[in-house]
Amino acid sequence: MKLYLVQHGDAMTKDEDPQRPLSARGQRDAARMAAFLQRAGIHASRVIHSGKLRAEQTAVLLAATLAPETVPEIVDIINPNDPPGPFVWQMDAWVDDTLIVGHLPFMARLVTHLLTGDGGEQLVDYRPGSIVCLEREEEHDWHLCWMLRPELLAE
Repeated sequence: MKLYLVQHGDAMTKDEDPQRPLSARGQRDAARMAAFLQRAGIHASRVIHSGKLRAEQTAVLLAATLAPETVPEIVDIINPNDPPGPFVWQMDAWVDDTLIVGHLPFMARLVTHLLTGDGGEQLVDYRPGSIVCLEREEEHDWHLCWMLRPELLAE
């Protein structure tokens, strides 16, 4: 099973729009990322997001290409400051490749928790629109496959 752990794309500031939708750059980055991952053969059977507008918009853009037969789901325990433990307990029963769109610091804490078993040192340096791919070989044995940031993709 693979997890595609995504920080939502670049968003407007609260001053620009209190709901913080994706900026034009965030929309472009998500579309470019989806196209690149599709060419690489990436597919998800499930798409999850936090319910915040910027995460939902990122999830919808990625799902349209990488999981077109799914409807993105809201999970209310992956907000920015939520601890990863309760979410990890839910994941234990999953078997399908899943794309999860959330926020910092939660996404970085989730990666660290899955790879080390605790929420200590941050292991990855997310930027808006970045994706980390983890793979589970055994019940609780996760390893890092790759990480990709939007600025690495050609315009």
